[in-house]
Amino acid sequence: MAGITVSSNPLVSVLVTSTANPYGVERRFERGLTIAGLKTKLELVTGAFSQTMKLTAFTAENKLVCALDNDDALLGSYPIDDGMILHAEDSNLKPDEYSDTSKVEKFEISDEEYKKRQDTVRAFKEKNKLGRFNEEEMKKKEEELKIKEAAEEEKAKSIKIDDRCEVRVPGQPARRGAVKYVGTTDFKPGYWVGVQYDEPHGKNNGTVEGRKYFECPDKYGGFVRPTHVEVGDFPEEGLNFDEDEM
Repeated sequence: MAGITVSSNPLVSVLVTSTANPYGVERRFERGLTIAGLKTKLELVTGAFSQTMKLTAFTAENKLVCALDNDDALLGSYPIDDGMILHAEDSNLKPDEYSDTSKVEKFEISDEEYKKRQDTVRAFKEKNKLGRFNEEEMKKKEEELKIKEAAEEEKAKSIKIDDRCEVRVPGQPARRGAVKYVGTTDFKPGYWVGVQYDEPHGKNNGTVEGRKYFECPDKYGGFVRPTHVEVGDFPEEGLNFDEDEM
């Protein structure tokens, strides 16, 4: 294959999928292996027959790379890199019947019976005092939550309706607007601040799950935690034109 650069790494690691197994298994192969030899090895992995097997390579994002259609060629002569997918098709194979979970018999157990078993994740956590079974850890988390809720409530008291504000949510750009609601909500516990943004950066019009907390144009409303809101003399966002650009 002209124009293909063969990697110096003698091995390549790929995900092998097939008609019978769409989930795949990871395998490593020598680049010096012929495609015919590769198909023979894949018989044990895919259940397909080497004589009728068709191999196709895809990127990890399922974009077609090429068909491995020359049995005499070396695997290394194809542009196959680590992490790619090799898919084996064979008309003699049937799709994996267990990919349809509706056909799988479900195992059910009562809560009481589950608690009695000693081979479960719950039993392991309870034995090793992990998560909710660690009283000291749970008390610490409860105290941290109370401190956080108290800080949210205290911050909420300092925010008034129609205050100009800047919303600063970690990982997101700062957005300016005006406060339109302060208090608790039905959609989530704790204190929330309803903001009408200067620009359509929001997710609603002040109504969430059928309850109207305030009114504003669609996509201009949003709710954030009080600790993410700073009130002050924040000029309204908008397009600023110089006189010679008008």
